[in-house]
Amino acid sequence: MAWNTPGSDNSGDNRPSRQRKPPGRGLDALIEPLRGLFGNGGGGILRWVALLIGLWLLFNCFVLVTEQERGVVLRFGNFSRVLQPGPHFKAPWPIESVTKINATQSKAYSETMPVLTRDGNMVNVEINVQYRIESPYKYLFGSRAPDDVLKQAAQSAVREQIGRSDLDTVLGARSLLTTQVRQRLQGSLKDYETGLTVTELNLPNARPPDDVKDAFDEAQRANADKTTSINQAQAYAKQIVPEARGDAQRIRTTAEGYKTSVVARAQGDATRFSLLVDQYKNAPDVTRKRLWLDTVQDVLSQNRKIVGGDSRQMIYVPMSDRGGAPVTPGPVSVPLAQPELLSPVTATDSLSTVPNVGRPPRPKTRDEVMR
Repeated sequence: MAWNTPGSDNSGDNRPSRQRKPPGRGLDALIEPLRGLFGNGGGGILRWVALLIGLWLLFNCFVLVTEQERGVVLRFGNFSRVLQPGPHFKAPWPIESVTKINATQSKAYSETMPVLTRDGNMVNVEINVQYRIESPYKYLFGSRAPDDVLKQAAQSAVREQIGRSDLDTVLGARSLLTTQVRQRLQGSLKDYETGLTVTELNLPNARPPDDVKDAFDEAQRANADKTTSINQAQAYAKQIVPEARGDAQRIRTTAEGYKTSVVARAQGDATRFSLLVDQYKNAPDVTRKRLWLDTVQDVLSQNRKIVGGDSRQMIYVPMSDRGGAPVTPGPVSVPLAQPELLSPVTATDSLSTVPNVGRPPRPKTRDEVMR
């Protein structure tokens, strides 16, 4: 069959005509527009190269920072900015580069080290530190190996604070030491510009070395006995001192009461004697008689009295032994001697018949009366 048939439009063209294929599906549908875009020949290769360069620039300029990360952008090797979480664009490499840092991850450091206390005792102290990155820029460029700097600064802070404390404080009261060590460590990290922050620091355990553990336990028991003795002594002092103070106050109160009573009695006697002198000046005979009667009444009221059958009053005067103590009659079989019976004395007869019995001498002058 001839290729050039009458009535055809392919005059002078001996090539067979291409039949159009139906539009494909799937991958062919995606590749077909690209074939039409780039075509065949040298111009198509350049277009492929341009497409690849464009894709490279697109992916190189786009940066996605996750929620836990922070991106540090360097422009020609110098710090430019910090990228927060989210999508970002930057200049392509080598103009700008991004270093991603996990700023929310918590890191831990633990170690047990021997430390010398202020009183010369060796003790093994365990330290636990948890920290994270606070400044990504300082963490990368502030100091070299910031994690190692933190370890050395933690050891230095522990040795410094425990070296200023005694053994009892290190073993029994480490809460204040923990606060001081944390403040000291955070200050050192800030001075060294590590970009790290301490989130938690603990000193969970402190114990003596195993070589001296027995001697240390013995010393601890001795300290416990000492504390017990001191507490017992203080308890005894708290009990006995108030009692002694109470007795002293009671004695003082009794003495003051006795002093007040004696002074009041003396003042009353002086006042009574002054009044008596005035009465004596006004009526010497009546006053002298009244004084004698009062004296006799006082003497008779302090002695035993025996009343006989004929209603006569008799006075029984007890005799004393050689030592001066009065003799109290005991139960004897021999009856006591009959006391002498005296006739009753009246107030009128006493002045005439009993000469100067219980009667004070009459004063002649005022001075004698006052004496």
